[in-house]
Amino acid sequence: MASSLETIESFVEGAPPGELADVINDIKALTIHEPQLVTKLGPAFEKYNEEQFVTVKLPGSSQQVIISSHSSLGDGRYFDVETSSSFAFDHATQKASNVSSYVLEGPQADLVKSTLKSVSAYVKEHFPSASYGVYPIEDDSKVAIIIVANKYSPNNFWNGRWRSLYIFDPSSGSLEGGIKVDVHYYEDGNVRLLTNKPTTGSVSSGTGAGIAKEIAAVEKKYQEELNRGFTNLSEGAFKGLRRQLPVTRQKIEWDKVASYRVGQDIGGGSRR
Repeated sequence: MASSLETIESFVEGAPPGELADVINDIKALTIHEPQLVTKLGPAFEKYNEEQFVTVKLPGSSQQVIISSHSSLGDGRYFDVETSSSFAFDHATQKASNVSSYVLEGPQADLVKSTLKSVSAYVKEHFPSASYGVYPIEDDSKVAIIIVANKYSPNNFWNGRWRSLYIFDPSSGSLEGGIKVDVHYYEDGNVRLLTNKPTTGSVSSGTGAGIAKEIAAVEKKYQEELNRGFTNLSEGAFKGLRRQLPVTRQKIEWDKVASYRVGQDIGGGSRR
């Protein structure tokens, strides 16, 4: 049987996009007699923020940067190549502080910067609002590319997030990763879409422009797959959930509905 802490951690792990603060408030209400549990959620918050590629604005900047295990420097600090910055991040409040200069060095520095430039152009062309990052990983032997797009509309009871992560291996030219979509709709109900699309490809040129081109092709194909899926769902499964017409096979005249006699006019029963 799971402990109380493990149960609460699962609530954090399953928090929909943009709703972590609401989940935390609910947790506090549920654990009012055990307030110490919330103080033990630091590791769960860190895992959630890094896996969800949470974005944050640096103090004095309007640009969003990404929180991920690939951009972690340890001890609660992260770096961003485009802004040449490192910063502290509070996983509970999701706020950044203590910004300092960060200079990227190493064997993959030039590839990281050229990929960042090309991915930036792609993202700005195809996403209305998104954040992106490119980072050297695995002892500077590979490059990670992250794209995350958030769209929140709590007043209309929905929030969504697109996440894509790709790992490029310069030694083989392989580009592997995945795309995840998470949409939560909660007006008069609770519906959530969760997708996970693994991807594999190769970039023979080994250049930043080639990497961005391959990513663009992969994401265009997946977007088209999603569009077809939604169309088939709307025209197929959803229509199968209800009749096109009542059992009488006749449309109801709504302007006369007040004068209908149930069982006779609608149901077709015999008059007495």
